[in-house]
Amino acid sequence: MDSPYAAKILDNIHVSAPAGSVPTTTLPLTYFDIPWFPCAPMQSLFFYEYPHPTSHFMQTTLPTLKQSLSLTLQHFFPLAAKLVCPPPPLEPNILYTDGDSVPLTIAESAADVNHIKANYARDIKLLHPFVSLLPPSTMSSHGIRVLPIMALKVTVFPNAAICIGMAHYHVAADGSAFMHFVRSWSSVCKSKGNSTCLDYVSQRPSHSRDAIKDPAGCNDVALKGYWNWVSSWRENLGPTKEMPMDKVRASFALTRAQIEKLKQWLTTQCNGNDLEGLHISTFVVACSMMWICMVKSQESEISANCHDDDKFYYFLFAVDCRSRIEFPLPVTYFGNCLAPGIVRAKKGELMGESGIVTAAKAIARKVKEMESGALKEVEKGPSNLEEMLASGHYLGVSGSPKLGIYGMDFGWGRPTKVEFVHLDDGGSLSLAECRDEPGGIEVSLVLSKDQMDSFTAHFGESLRKAF
Repeated sequence: MDSPYAAKILDNIHVSAPAGSVPTTTLPLTYFDIPWFPCAPMQSLFFYEYPHPTSHFMQTTLPTLKQSLSLTLQHFFPLAAKLVCPPPPLEPNILYTDGDSVPLTIAESAADVNHIKANYARDIKLLHPFVSLLPPSTMSSHGIRVLPIMALKVTVFPNAAICIGMAHYHVAADGSAFMHFVRSWSSVCKSKGNSTCLDYVSQRPSHSRDAIKDPAGCNDVALKGYWNWVSSWRENLGPTKEMPMDKVRASFALTRAQIEKLKQWLTTQCNGNDLEGLHISTFVVACSMMWICMVKSQESEISANCHDDDKFYYFLFAVDCRSRIEFPLPVTYFGNCLAPGIVRAKKGELMGESGIVTAAKAIARKVKEMESGALKEVEKGPSNLEEMLASGHYLGVSGSPKLGIYGMDFGWGRPTKVEFVHLDDGGSLSLAECRDEPGGIEVSLVLSKDQMDSFTAHFGESLRKAF
């Protein structure tokens, strides 16, 4: 533990579903799953108050944590399974075999947890010791690469807190599916290993892909992308990239009162005809405000050319398609079922006096389109994403207040803070519900220190305009 923010490893264990509880199962991957292969692992940290010493955790809490995880994996077995990545022309899949397990690392840290999980800007490296790292991939004798899907790490801050770190490949589960797992695990743990809370069919994940249709040939397009990816993957290296280390992380809150005031202000700023029946929702308000603040904070580094006002800037958000496609899937469907919502606007319009109005109308219009046309966005996704990425001027938002991340209670109360470490890669921010403000929104993002200072100033300026 050379650094005061390091974590000392106490144990490395593996947890599997009860023996014989899940048969050998192969799950095909759909065109909703396959495009996520190049994506780095999703990494989340859940912090909880824990006023007990490490010895109490090891003797009392850890056994319940392991037992509840085992019982939960019986229903969420894909997270203990392996991603099977064969070369062309074979198709990838998820393979579960009895005995497959999830690595669980137990650690201890003497770090100042209140500083680590604060809302104010601090070095992104502070969170890294508590992140769970997925084991490396392996290669079979047949040239088939195999990846573990999930890894966990629990760090005890003696007499202060617990941090549960989770990492998983997005190919196996989107945010809705993964938080279904976390919610189920926390419920079983809180009930001291009583898994009857999962006995109701409505609470169990649905793994069947039978209802998914592919009228536009999306699967063929997705497979071509996968084959290019797997063929170019260097031996024994995962799909990771170096993370920038000169960044800071901060969280911002929009209270319910502020959101309502912003809605009223935006509606007033828009002429009635301009709205055309668009709904200025909490999501639209939060996203449009963050997009504008981000563009303005990065503008000086994005381009030194003062004559590029016609250049397009892009905003990306994901829409849960489970109830928005021609073949509705159950809300408990476990896998990916997201469509990319991509909007664009000219730099001059976003940087102008009415920039937030331009952003809000563009986002609201796309949200309305996707209520009934989400599958069309999936079909257009590859070409639209290629255009967006080629521009170099884009911002993505992950998460949603609807995921209810601050409701995950393992028996120690609600989380005191939740962080998504994969934001370190840049280009995105996360949205969640406010922990202590019903109806509020929490936004987390990573920027250089100068950009964060600028973002904070523009954030305050936007609020003052509304008030």
